Amino acid sequence: MTEAMREPHLTEQDMQGQPVETAPLEADAAPDTTAIPQEDALTLLQRERDDWKDKAFRTAAEAENVKRRAQQEVSDARQYAVTKFAQDVLGVGDNLARALSAPEGNEKALRDGILMVATQLQSMLGRHGIQQIVVKAGDPLNPELHQAMSQIPSTDVPENHVLQELQAGFTLNGRLLRPSLVVVATKDEAA
Repeated sequence: MTEAMREPHLTEQDMQGQPVETAPLEADAAPDTTAIPQEDALTLLQRERDDWKDKAFRTAAEAENVKRRAQQEVSDARQYAVTKFAQDVLGVGDNLARALSAPEGNEKALRDGILMVATQLQSMLGRHGIQQIVVKAGDPLNPELHQAMSQIPSTDVPENHVLQELQAGFTLNGRLLRPSLVVVATKDEAA
């Protein structure tokens, strides 16, 4: 090792032994006018941290409010989904009550009133996506839409075809709501 390396008080030299200028010490350097004092930098960082914290808390609170509102809307939608349907049913009920209040002995007025109520009911159900399954004697048994309640031998109607509808069936927007209850023909053994 060279003397310069061992003795820190000597000037530094490059590889050829020439003296090398060293950077001035911080005390000798010109003051940096753009530098922020350390206390001010800490204060700025704390303020920035606090701003981000505040934004995070506000965002979390807003997300919680949105979640709560959505849950309330879903709850209300479930609870009051049938409001329009219920209002229509009340109208049908009112007309049925009027038909039943027809004076005694006036069966024609009662029959006409009930016919009007039945028409109103079918119309109201249609507005809400409820359609009656149309079944006629001679239609083939469709297990997706019909429920066979009994079987009767028949020579007029082919086997596994509808003889009679006992109760109307309905669909709701294309999905089975209630099957039609039907009597199905079987092969007549006597023939």
